[in-house]
Amino acid sequence: MSITVNLYYKGSNGNAGKFAEEMEARGIADAIRSEKGNERYEYFIPVNDPETVLLIDTWADQESLDRHHASVMMDEIAKLREKYDLHMTVERYISDNDGVPDKDRAFIKK
Repeated sequence: MSITVNLYYKGSNGNAGKFAEEMEARGIADAIRSEKGNERYEYFIPVNDPETVLLIDTWADQESLDRHHASVMMDEIAKLREKYDLHMTVERYISDNDGVPDKDRAFIKK
C-alpha cells in the first residue's frame, strides 16, 4: 500500500517555482528522495497555472511518511515555504495495489 500526497504550492511572482528550484539546488529534494520509503518526489508546473507547483510525493507506507514528517528536513521546507509566502492544498491517495483494471487498460497507449 503506497501513499501518494499531491501538494499544490501556490504563490505569486513566480515564488512557487523559485521554491521548487531552491529545494532542488540545495539538495533537499534529493535528500528526501533518498529517505527510506520514499518512492517518488517530483515537482510539476500546471500549464494553465504558472503560479502553482504540484509536488507528487509517494511513500511506501504511513510509517515512512511519519518518519519523513519527523525529520529535520521538514524544518527546512517550512522555512522555505515562509520565505516564498506559499499556501498549500493537499490531496492524499492510497494505492489499491491491484494495478490498472483490465477495463481501463484499453485507454492507455504504450
